Amino acid sequence: MSARVRAPELRGRGWLNTGGRDLKLSDLRGKIVVADFWTFCCINCLHVLDELRPLEEKYGDVLVVIGVHSPKFEHEKDPDALAAAVERYGVHHPVLDDPELEMWQQYAARAWPTLSVIDPEGYVVATMAGEGHAEGLARLIDDLIATHEAKGTLHRGDGPYVPPAEPETTLRFPGKAVLLGNGNLLVSDSARHSLAELAPDGETLVRRIGAGTRGRADGPAGAATFSEPQGLCLLPTHAAEVAGYDLVVADTVNHLLRGVRLSDGEVVTVAGTGRQWRSTVDDHAHDALSVDLSSPWDLAWYDDKVVVAMAGIHQLWWFDPVKRTAGMYAGTTVEALRDGPLAEAWMAQPSGLSVSADGARLWVADSETSAIRYVENGVMGTAVGQGLFDFGHVDGPAAQALLQHPLGVCALPDGSVLVADTYNGAVRRFDPEGDRVSTVADGLAEPSDLVLTPAGEVLVVESAAHRLTRLAPGALSAAGASTVDGPRLRAERRPTDVAAGEVALDVIFTPAPGQKLDETYGPSTRLVVSASPPELLLEGAGTGTELSRRLVVNGAVAGGVLQVTAQAATCDADVEHAACHLTRQDWGVPVRVMDGAAARLPLVLRGLDDA
Repeated sequence: MSARVRAPELRGRGWLNTGGRDLKLSDLRGKIVVADFWTFCCINCLHVLDELRPLEEKYGDVLVVIGVHSPKFEHEKDPDALAAAVERYGVHHPVLDDPELEMWQQYAARAWPTLSVIDPEGYVVATMAGEGHAEGLARLIDDLIATHEAKGTLHRGDGPYVPPAEPETTLRFPGKAVLLGNGNLLVSDSARHSLAELAPDGETLVRRIGAGTRGRADGPAGAATFSEPQGLCLLPTHAAEVAGYDLVVADTVNHLLRGVRLSDGEVVTVAGTGRQWRSTVDDHAHDALSVDLSSPWDLAWYDDKVVVAMAGIHQLWWFDPVKRTAGMYAGTTVEALRDGPLAEAWMAQPSGLSVSADGARLWVADSETSAIRYVENGVMGTAVGQGLFDFGHVDGPAAQALLQHPLGVCALPDGSVLVADTYNGAVRRFDPEGDRVSTVADGLAEPSDLVLTPAGEVLVVESAAHRLTRLAPGALSAAGASTVDGPRLRAERRPTDVAAGEVALDVIFTPAPGQKLDETYGPSTRLVVSASPPELLLEGAGTGTELSRRLVVNGAVAGGVLQVTAQAATCDADVEHAACHLTRQDWGVPVRVMDGAAARLPLVLRGLDDA
């Protein structure tokens, strides 16, 4: 039996969703506490928020979820931006603002997201990295309830969550927009779980498609429901006539694509099962309604089909509304930046798409690498961006320019592309001819998309200001652009020191209570390892079925990032018709090669205390 570990006290800059009250662990004694270490840029963290919602509802009198916000990007350290994100994503539990990652270090987190489970007596009893732990958490909570009710240490009753006041605006955190044939604008009103049609002035509400409550019901405009919709794509006339609808919607949190008939607002599900994708990569076409998706974020008509920015698994997918099929288009699910043939490229949370005027190039806002990528002739390239941990607001030659978590792109007729540089609060422009980046506008509140009108006007979806904003006339001219030489930043994650030579990589996984490893369809575990730069690893890169791997680290390289993807398949033990589960996590681990450093790198996919 190992020694029990007392949970470190919760300390930070401030609290949200508590009515102004600072919480201490002693205030939570008698409750089961899940500390969710998250950052609001991270799609995996957003998945966990969705996984926790039914647990919070089911165990509301014994469970308290505490969101510990541990930021990656500089913008995420802004307390106002955090407060907006808490509202945007419907976070209905207390949130601790941890801008310097002090709690992250105290609880030994290595990945976004990480969950730490604290029992009613204040001891850490489990740590879980990544997503897909809802079933395991439920079993663990049931065990803790039984144990602590028997001991008399479980206290039932209301938790410390205090809801904020309801805002009153026409739009609430709009995501994407498209220009309709009648001159109106259709906007995904993400936090209101609906689509808003606005008059050409961009302000007057014409109609709303969707009931405005979180859900996934098909039907008439007033009854259909969405869950945080984002991308919108108008189908070409020939495709719309066959499909029976005019518009495809990326229904992000539902992991679905929805079709909308604009004449009456009728909504129908056209792709996805509603389950989140946790499988293996293949290049097959699938029946669109039988395939799992993962947080589709934006859509574009390219290569005679709808291309989907599948933010949740760092890929592009395709959807054919005529054949009613779907499949993978680009990416391997590894979260990093690597160019090359589409099947071998690496992306990190692609969130914005736009097609060049001649239809030849698909522009991609690759948000977690703060990069602008493009697809052309079956190959992915990078126009601007340097990697997972490099970001900033720097103009000039594209090779040196920096963005900060861009979510939108808009191709212009002259071949250049506008960028909604979200966390810099700016609109940027990349000019391929001069291979340079400039700033067109700044001082915006989290711009997330851009729309070009036939008259040449540019509308910005200013998400955190809950509105559409027109750029000033002349902003796109050379005279209207400016050159910013802002700070060059890196994510402030402390690098892990590793020794040159042999290093043992161990991914720790313990099945949840009542589950066992499942080898029904082959090996139950899978481990993929790569490095950036590749020469960081002399040996050990590649794919295998063991969760331990012998690495050989190159002592001639000062450091870099180890990309590790681990997954484990489990099933319910000793029950008829056992349910199957897949736990998966991607790590980007910054490492520094140091003499005398550790020769073992442990990563916790899921671990339990032995007590």
